[in-house]
Amino acid sequence: MEKIRARVIIEGRVQGVFFRHHTQEAAFRLGVKGWVKNRRDGRVEAVFEGDQERVDQMIQWCHRGPSEARVTKVHLNWEIYAGEFEDFSISY
Repeated sequence: MEKIRARVIIEGRVQGVFFRHHTQEAAFRLGVKGWVKNRRDGRVEAVFEGDQERVDQMIQWCHRGPSEARVTKVHLNWEIYAGEFEDFSISY
């Protein structure tokens, strides 16, 4: 299966609702690697690497997020797969 990399920026009510924690749990379940962090502008940013199907599932998950979140928009940028991550982390 092809390996891909995606960077997403999620807008809406996404900080203060454990979005990063739930993103990490979803990534662990799917075997996706990368990171997620809160941005100063109130959005959440994440980088996902892995099998295309699983990264696509993570992107779809970001459109919903955890039940406490209210996602209004997801910006998606495809990047060159680098294979630089050993796991999925929360960045601070």
